Amino acid sequence: MKVLVLGGGGREHALVWKLRQSPRISQLYCAPGNGGIAEDAECLPVDLKNLDSIIALGQQLHPDLTVVGPELPLTSGVVDEFTGRGWRTFGPTKDAARLESSKSFAKEFLQRHRIPTAHYAICDSLQEVREALVHFHPPVVVKADGLAAGKGVVIAASREEAAQTASDMLSGKLVGTAGARVVLEECLKGDEVSFLVLSDGERVAPLVAAQDHKRVFDGDNGPNTGGMGAYSMPTIIDDKMRDWLVNHIARPVIQGMKAEGTEFKGVLYCGLMMTARGPMVLEFNCRFGDPETQPILMRLESDLLDALEASVDGHVSEGDFKWSADAAVCVVMASGGYPGRFDAGKKILGLDAAGAVEGVKVFHAGTSRRDGEFYTSGGRVLGVTARASDLPAAVQRAYEACAKITFEGAHYRKDIAVRALNK
Repeated sequence: MKVLVLGGGGREHALVWKLRQSPRISQLYCAPGNGGIAEDAECLPVDLKNLDSIIALGQQLHPDLTVVGPELPLTSGVVDEFTGRGWRTFGPTKDAARLESSKSFAKEFLQRHRIPTAHYAICDSLQEVREALVHFHPPVVVKADGLAAGKGVVIAASREEAAQTASDMLSGKLVGTAGARVVLEECLKGDEVSFLVLSDGERVAPLVAAQDHKRVFDGDNGPNTGGMGAYSMPTIIDDKMRDWLVNHIARPVIQGMKAEGTEFKGVLYCGLMMTARGPMVLEFNCRFGDPETQPILMRLESDLLDALEASVDGHVSEGDFKWSADAAVCVVMASGGYPGRFDAGKKILGLDAAGAVEGVKVFHAGTSRRDGEFYTSGGRVLGVTARASDLPAAVQRAYEACAKITFEGAHYRKDIAVRALNK
């Protein structure tokens, strides 16, 4: 079987790594891939911002299954184009992906279907922002409506800061065209949980839960990033809560999309806040998360290919996944300056020594390879991921491996999973 994975980050490396374990796959491709992915799949050039480039690659390969990793190809309609040509493709259509590509669409959808979420206001001008802010108590969450690579959310400590942030978004200064419309939200308090389900457009099957660390510095300080680390373990949520989330959030979303004429197939990532009022939806992603995918797939003991095909072919069931009771932790090693400006091309040393630590897999995110050596090529460079029988052991292994890797300017959080450890 010939499988193509679209993307080139840490999430895609984890997907490729897990798919490589399937005995049914004879040819595995990744486009564009990265330096580390090239060790597990044949990497092919493609411009993920150019739909015609992706279609041309499909015409070249005629894959038996295409797995779309990042959000941009989904929101540009690659699933529509591929399935229209008879190529089996994992992921939602362009219209279904609006749950991620438009926060205003998602908020209005949640309200229509009475799915719990924060109070909000949608604003197209600074005047509307100022009028709406009267109804919010600080801090206020200001979100760019469109895709902003995980950087379109600002928690403003005052109404004045919220207005200035919204102004910077609306003008294009902060996140470009993604901020042409903004969403204001009440700031929810509680623990964040990443809850993913697999759907075939009608049925859902939950994956294990994870917790992400968005802020760049220890103690959840500094600006938001695409994610600086994540962990997954059985006790993040119990079985009763998992069933509640399926029945009151995930399944109503899938049923609501179908009722509105927009079937959702693929992975629905529910970013939740576990508040005193109960679980509430912060955001949706329409694909596997990054870096949550790395620890989640480290715990998966069944064939990922079987599950992805169940989604595409319309026979998802809870039996699609078998999970380890172990814990897994991913620590992201980033380039100096990330999430701001950073320099690429720094030589990476110690990868073999890190990978030799028991239970560790180093997933590449922003790397390139030349002359047998690895170099940095992105903001998030590596996802050092460890699995062990319990969370403290997994954390210890992950940081033991991180300590063996060096590149100029490297930085990473030293407190991944610390709140869970303290509990």
